[in-house]
Amino acid sequence: MKALLTRAVAVMIVVFARAVTAVRAIWPDSGPPQRQCIYFANHSSHGDFILIWSVLPPWMRVKTRPVAGADYWLKSRLNRFIGCDVFDAVLIERDREKRTQDPIAVMTGALDAGSSLILFPEGTRNETEARLLPFRSGLYNLALARPEIDLVPVWIDNLNRVMPKGEIVPIPLICTVTFGEAMTLAPGETREAFLQRATGALLALAPKPAGDGL
Repeated sequence: MKALLTRAVAVMIVVFARAVTAVRAIWPDSGPPQRQCIYFANHSSHGDFILIWSVLPPWMRVKTRPVAGADYWLKSRLNRFIGCDVFDAVLIERDREKRTQDPIAVMTGALDAGSSLILFPEGTRNETEARLLPFRSGLYNLALARPEIDLVPVWIDNLNRVMPKGEIVPIPLICTVTFGEAMTLAPGETREAFLQRATGALLALAPKPAGDGL
C-alpha cells in the first residue's frame, strides 16, 4: 500500500512541477546520459532538484537520487515521507557536530549501489545577485573518490522566480533545465583547477544577460 502511495505522489509531483513551470529540458548534442552520473546544478530554490528529477526520462528518474540536507527533510513526517520515500534522497547532516557519517562516504555508498546523484556544489541556496556562489569542496572530493563517474552540469533557469523566497503559492512561469556535456576529473587536477573548470562548465549553460553582446 505504501509503495502505491509513494508512486502516486511521485507522479503527482512530476505533473504539478511540469504544469506550473512548463519546464523544458535542453539536452546537449550527445543527448541524455546513458550511464550513471552525477548531475551538478545551480541552487536557488528548494524545488531545484524536483525540476531536474521531473524532466529526466522515467528510466533515469528511478535511478537518480538528490543529495539534500537531513535537517530540512527530517523535520516533519510529511518532509520525511517526501524526502525519504518519494525521492529516496541521500540525506547529509550539514551540522558538522551532529555528523555520525562522512558525507562523501554516504554519497559514494549511493553511487556504489548504482544510483545517479543530483548535487548542488554551492552548498546552499544562492540568494545573492551573483550567478553562482563559490563551489564548496564536495564535488571535487566526490570526483576524486569515484573518478570514473561522469559529472553532468545542469543549469536551472527561472525557478527562483516561480517560487520567490517567502511565497507559498508558485507563480506560473516557463522554466528550462539545460544539461551540458559530461566531464570528469583530469588525472592530477588540483581542487582549485577542477572547481574553476566545473564552475565554468555550469556558467556556460546559463542564458546570456539581456543586452549582452550588443
